[in-house]
Formats: sequence, C-alpha cells, structure tokens
Amino acid sequence: MINVLIHHEVADYAAWKLVFDSNLDWRQKQGERGCRIFRGVEKANDLTLFFEWESLDSARAFLASDELKAKMASAGVQGPPHAHFLTEIHSMRRGAAD
Repeated sequence: MINVLIHHEVADYAAWKLVFDSNLDWRQKQGERGCRIFRGVEKANDLTLFFEWESLDSARAFLASDELKAKMASAGVQGPPHAHFLTEIHSMRRGAAD
C-alpha cells in the first residue's frame, strides 16, 4: 500500500466534486483503495487529497495518464497538481481519555 498526497486548486469545489464522484469506479480500477479530501480553511477551492493506493507503480501510472489529465481539466483543476508519494512509518491516534 502506498499513500499519495495531492494538492491543487479548483475553479469551483461543487463542480469538481461532481466529476470526482462520478469517477470512483474508474479510480478503483486504477488502484485507489481509499481517499480523504481536505480543503483550505480560508480558500475553499484549495484542495489536498490523501489517497491510499494499491502500489507505487499503479499510482504513478494513474497520475501520468492522459485520461486523468483530461478529467482534471473538465473538473476545473487550476494548473498542475503537486503530488507526493508516501509510506507510513508511524501512526498514533489520541483517544478521549488521553
């Protein structure tokens, strides 16, 4: 499992989210195993996405695909995304008792 952190801005979050949601099956077939979406507190169209991906090779192939570039353009993504490939080395969650 590999984690992929992607940051980009969109023209309109609601329009972007419609395209994003409509491509769930396609992303899963490409290797996506989960996703969390974050948006800027002061800039609602400033998005950071945190994906769990099947493998580094499938994540890289997905991000390099012309099909993704076309889908991002139709969703209103502004400029190229900034992507980082990560592996988790430590995780901690605080409980209510902490």
